[in-house]
Amino acid sequence: MQREIYSNSNHHATGVSEKNHSYWLPAIFFIFAAGFLLFFRTRPFFATLGITFVSIVLEALPFMLLGTLIGGFIEVFVSRDQIIGFLPGRQRHTIFIAAGLGLIFPVCECAIVPVVRRLVGKGIPLGAAVAFLLGGPIVNPIVFASTAVAYGYEWKMAAGRMMLGYGIAVGIGLLADLMFSKKQAIHSRVIAVQAADKRRAVQRPDTQISLWRKSGRAVRHASDDFIQIGGFLVIGAFAAGLIQVAVSRQDFVSLMGTPAVSILMMMGLAMVLNLCSETDAFIAASFRFTAIPISAQMAFMVLGPMLDIKLLLMYISLFKKRVIIVLAGLILTAVFAAAWILEFAR
Repeated sequence: MQREIYSNSNHHATGVSEKNHSYWLPAIFFIFAAGFLLFFRTRPFFATLGITFVSIVLEALPFMLLGTLIGGFIEVFVSRDQIIGFLPGRQRHTIFIAAGLGLIFPVCECAIVPVVRRLVGKGIPLGAAVAFLLGGPIVNPIVFASTAVAYGYEWKMAAGRMMLGYGIAVGIGLLADLMFSKKQAIHSRVIAVQAADKRRAVQRPDTQISLWRKSGRAVRHASDDFIQIGGFLVIGAFAAGLIQVAVSRQDFVSLMGTPAVSILMMMGLAMVLNLCSETDAFIAASFRFTAIPISAQMAFMVLGPMLDIKLLLMYISLFKKRVIIVLAGLILTAVFAAAWILEFAR
């Protein structure tokens, strides 16, 4: 059963990734950006851009590597039944536990959608599935550590991000549970996975797989994720560096003079850049010494792991379109409100 679960989850993970993420586009972008910076390296503008770009990437890489490795080993060695074992049945308070499940199973948003698909097929309640989907990529130790390091071990930022992520995940999970039934929200083919798994388990009994082969699968899974996430990191780091170098401090002050505008701009940036929750703190922290307020930086770090372009495309494989629209509206509203409150509570 473990082997079957892994093979199917891996199929969903790679299948969704292959449809929605192209390897060649980030690779071409990286070659172009690196060549561009090297060719014009003697000019002050490009020299500063190159330093900013490289520093963001190098700071984020260790956490990205660690996160993808842990995600790969969880994918291979931890079955969905074991994850469900941490959830107390179908009661509503399961949502509160599911939102913090990333503390035990730290999976970033790049890998969590396939995991949740399988959990839904095995009977996890809708509200708990939504809570884990939104909270798991933020409420986990790797993201906490990366946020703390990015902000110079300013633990309040790391703790604040985790608490906001947890609170929003629980709130939206409870609302989803009230507004929709599982049948209304989830594609029927996803719910049918449990029955299909049982049939395959009977037809194809479990066979022993060596620890060495499982480890190899985990590393291959991690390497695939690392390459995909790395492409988004490169694009995000270059964009953040370009914004900081190209836009003068006076322009930042004029643009970000209104908290609502700065929060909305950083939320839009989070959706477009498609960053991973284990690396986006380094992009956000690179704006510390600009006029962008902490509340807008926090909005960037909380929204990105819950809702961006790649996640919207991946959500299509799990939720019906009407539910995606409702969830997107709830997430955007909750993140903006939380950042707004944070701005005036400081």
